Amino acid sequence: MMKIAVLVSGGGTNLQAILESERRGENPNGKVTLVVASKPGAYALERAANFGVETAVVRRKDYATSEEFDTALLSVLKDHGIELVVLAGFLSVLGPSVIAAYPNRILNIHPSLIPSFCGPGYYGLKVHEEALKRGVKVTGATVHFVNEVCDGGPILLQKAVEVQPGDTPEVLQKRVMVEAEWKLLPQAIAMVCNGEA
Repeated sequence: MMKIAVLVSGGGTNLQAILESERRGENPNGKVTLVVASKPGAYALERAANFGVETAVVRRKDYATSEEFDTALLSVLKDHGIELVVLAGFLSVLGPSVIAAYPNRILNIHPSLIPSFCGPGYYGLKVHEEALKRGVKVTGATVHFVNEVCDGGPILLQKAVEVQPGDTPEVLQKRVMVEAEWKLLPQAIAMVCNGEA
């Protein structure tokens, strides 16, 4: 059974989708055993508690350097025997030491079809604002492995979502979550835990 940590910063809707998928038996070879938040009070911590999952908080601002933050985060992951790390809206960038400790064992979900609307600064509503500004007819979500290039790791899964006339960034964000993110991320995690990726 692969031990999984989900790293979060906010509400934890992707975390909820992962935990519900697990509860339905869709990932027989993996289990979320830890949720790490980048700040106390993140609603994702409550979601984790509702599923009986242990939590931790590792705040970037508590450390003088990025390296110290990475060391603290790695220490928490190692102490819990974590084998797979899932970034589900985690807004702190992982440094080289964390990436090196988990080669091809860190997954990220991005709310566009990479290589569109990705890279430094592209997160949250900005991704959807830019998609609408550009006038694309199709957007979506991508699950990829994390490497040292922001949104640059190998792509595991993608799912397209149609842009509708009159979409606002908020409406489009919600549709991408419901139709793509909440399906892709649990599927990708199961693939890794089953040795298919």
